[in-house]
Amino acid sequence: MFKDLFSLQGRIALVTGGSRGIGKMIAAGFLSQGAARVYITARKAAPCEATAKELTAEYDGECIALPIDISTMTGIEMLAAEIKKREPRLDILVNNAGAAWGADFDEFPESGWDKVVNLNLKTPFFLTKALAASLRAAASAERPSKVINIASIDGIFVNPLETYSYAASKSGLIHLTRRMAAKLIRDHVVVSAIAPGPFKSDMNKAARDNADEVATRVPSGRIGTDEDMAGAAIYLASRAGDYVVGATIAVDGGIVYANPGIAGDGWE
Repeated sequence: MFKDLFSLQGRIALVTGGSRGIGKMIAAGFLSQGAARVYITARKAAPCEATAKELTAEYDGECIALPIDISTMTGIEMLAAEIKKREPRLDILVNNAGAAWGADFDEFPESGWDKVVNLNLKTPFFLTKALAASLRAAASAERPSKVINIASIDGIFVNPLETYSYAASKSGLIHLTRRMAAKLIRDHVVVSAIAPGPFKSDMNKAARDNADEVATRVPSGRIGTDEDMAGAAIYLASRAGDYVVGATIAVDGGIVYANPGIAGDGWE
């Protein structure tokens, strides 16, 4: 009954922002569990292609680079068209590409609002919409297709850093996940989300460059590892997560739930 509960054997996946950080962790995790092909996107072609080459060499499945800027509708449509051209179906979509911006309230620029909200909130909606036919083609009651949105614990509590558009976009993405889940589950497309805490990435330079110091403010005593992030994504993407609809899982070492007061200390 429980054989292959976490297997992704033969699945086709797309991970946006997959060339580094959390996206790369998830792409590697999917390949480790038997995914046949994992497509990754990034704005910069060289890092995207380097990661695809690295992961293809390490695992049995194939990692394929599609370096496209998906911060615009043109880029979203280009990526969707490329996937449709290459694959008759899409089993898993991970909306991970994101941006952040910090500035004092009185100085916060419109450009810092639009860049972040467009990529973090608008892109996941319209990319999922553009790939809905491919997701539906892969879906059945016995084996639903999956959409996993990468939010943040900053969308759950108030981080003291002045990242207004980032916090708003991630909170919005958590609620968007619920709304999309309510619609798409009827087509056997399961939508869920992950809210990461501190992981090493270019977006979280504090965790990347000062892991030991950041770890002192995490209840579990450490920052997240590649296995922590990959494990959560594999769970949601596999048979194990088929009945988890609309939920957002905090993968944060206990920051949100074990000690909510830590939000005021600035974990980043």
